[in-house]
This record gives sequence, structure tokens and C-alpha cells, in this order.
Amino acid sequence: MSSVQAAVSGQSASPRSPDLTPRDWLEAGQSLLRRGGLRALKLRPLAEELKVSTGSFYHHFRDFDDYQGKLAGYFAEDQISDLIAALERASPDPIGRIRLLGQTVRRRGSSRIAVAMRAWAESDPRARVAVERHDELMLDFLARNLMEIGFSRDEAEVRAYGLITLGLSKVHAPHLDMTTLFETLLDIIVARP
Repeated sequence: MSSVQAAVSGQSASPRSPDLTPRDWLEAGQSLLRRGGLRALKLRPLAEELKVSTGSFYHHFRDFDDYQGKLAGYFAEDQISDLIAALERASPDPIGRIRLLGQTVRRRGSSRIAVAMRAWAESDPRARVAVERHDELMLDFLARNLMEIGFSRDEAEVRAYGLITLGLSKVHAPHLDMTTLFETLLDIIVARP
């Protein structure tokens, strides 16, 4: 697997070392958040997720508060920056990059982590700052790509906002094909009147 494929897919390019890294712990924390929200994010379930003792946690983090701060930062910076860089390398076509983003978000279940982070942001300023930074980076990425096909910055930002909120929505619409909804709406959003 190439490093671009690894970054876009969210998998490491090489097999996981028996020694865990801080990133392994952060990915496990996101998995817990994705499945159960903030109340699922506890040390014991985190260690169980990685099949290690709770003691190994302290090789990487001072305490759980330190871990939560790093988890929020990971959502806002490293993870999203790596994804954007991989998307930009993966396709010369701006709409192709946005399509690849949509596919990656669906495959990873990224909308669930974004919803969990937004809920956490209601009670923790670190998570609020992380969500704001995440949104800033995503809006900028989407708007830049939309500007490449001719939209003004203002038009591109409104369309980018629409794409992001689509990913966060939880509207029950069983008659719509969710596997093609993003593609269909992207076609509408990038169409010129």
C-alpha cells in the first residue's frame, strides 16, 4: 500500500509494531468516541480496544486529561492535515479530490467522530477549539477546490459549508440511496446556474 493510499484509507503503510505509539492510542480513542460518544471514552475500554494493560497508557500520556487534550488536537491538526495532503496528492482534479474526500469520510465513519467531537465541544474548551480548527481546515480545503473550478471565494465557501453539513446530518430518509447521495449533491453544488 502506498503512503497516499495509507493516509487516505486511514491505515498504516506497514504492519503495526507490537509497541504501541501515541497515534495508536489516539486512533483507539476515536474508535470509542465514534461508537459510544464521550461517555465511552475511559481508560479501561481504551486499553481493551488495544488489547493491552492500562499501565501501558502511561508510557505515552501523563494522565487521562493529557490524553484527552492530545485526542482533541489530533482531530484538529495531524489527522486532518494528513488527510488533506493525501487528497491533494491523490488527484489533480479538484472535484475528484472532493469525491475522494466523500468516499474516505463514508469508509472511515468520519461523520460519527465529527458528531461526537461536537457533542464533546459543548463541555470542553479543548474540544471546541479542535472542532473549530477542523472545520476551518475542511472549509478551506473544499472552498479552494471549488474555486479551482471557477467559483468566487464567497460562492465556494457557501457550497463548502453545504458539503460539510451534509456529512454531519442525521436526517432519516430511507427512500434516498445514501451511497450515492453525496455524489448527487456534489453534482448539484458544483453546477452553474
